[in-house]
Amino acid sequence: MSSTVSPTAAAPTLPSRNTFAIATAVMVVVLAIAPFVGVYPVFLMKALCFALFACAFNLLIGFGGLLSFGHAMFLGTAGYVCAHAAKEWGFSTELAILAGTLASTVLGFIAGALAIRRQGIYFSMITLALAQMIFFFYLQAPFTHGEDGIQAVPRGKLFGFIDLADTMTMYYTVLAIFVIAFVFIYRVVHSPFGQVLKAIRENEPRAISLGYAAERYKLVAFVLSAALSGLAGSVKAIVFQLASLTDVHWSMSGEVVLMTLLGGMGTIFGPVVGAFAIVGLESYLAQFGQWVTVITGVIFVICVLAFRRGIVGELGAWWSQRK
Repeated sequence: MSSTVSPTAAAPTLPSRNTFAIATAVMVVVLAIAPFVGVYPVFLMKALCFALFACAFNLLIGFGGLLSFGHAMFLGTAGYVCAHAAKEWGFSTELAILAGTLASTVLGFIAGALAIRRQGIYFSMITLALAQMIFFFYLQAPFTHGEDGIQAVPRGKLFGFIDLADTMTMYYTVLAIFVIAFVFIYRVVHSPFGQVLKAIRENEPRAISLGYAAERYKLVAFVLSAALSGLAGSVKAIVFQLASLTDVHWSMSGEVVLMTLLGGMGTIFGPVVGAFAIVGLESYLAQFGQWVTVITGVIFVICVLAFRRGIVGELGAWWSQRK
């Protein structure tokens, strides 16, 4: 049994450097002016945090072919460590975010070293089991305050002079962090490392026969994904001044899978579109209460049946055929 996820459709064509630069510039401009055209900045910050989380997850499943059911443990771990460091240890904002990201990176190395020794569904089940262990640890650990979480986390001042108490300042800081991480992911995917990772995804035995250490590449991809997920969790804890069990619950791992598949697995912009779509649905359908989950599920089923490559994947395929 292969350790990679077999694609249900042809692998999407990644944008060229010029296309990526233009599309990224357009995305940044739209996000920069969005608060001035009536879009709530807090909603945008939440969507950006989840977009970064989805992009990190996509690096693992979309380009490495590894399906993790426990990625919430990296988001939640970073959130708890960042919040505790900022509130109890008095760390500055940038150091607290760095501490949370580093904690998830270390956890990613440990979890990855254990999980990649197995293949296929066994890999996914190991990540889920590890995530459940982490969840119950945070449920019982004194410093997390159980179901209450760590509240009133200070935003502080970034680099000592950027006051993050102001909502707009906080928003543009989150936007800058997201763009930097987004460009970094694109660079990783287009690096020699990324090319080998995609080769392992497509045909691992062949990659091994060419002399590549497949497990080592998969471990590096897993750690990178965990670190970027941790960055998203740290920033989210600062934005909402809260670290709670929600971010480390198994349902959060399912949600990031949903975002990635809906937007387009293996595409660069797909996870961003998927994250904004899911967060938007949850926000604007909140009036329906628990029915939001059902509505989201129905929409997901329809999209999977109609758009097997995801929204961005289908648009890319349509554009390629048109050209």
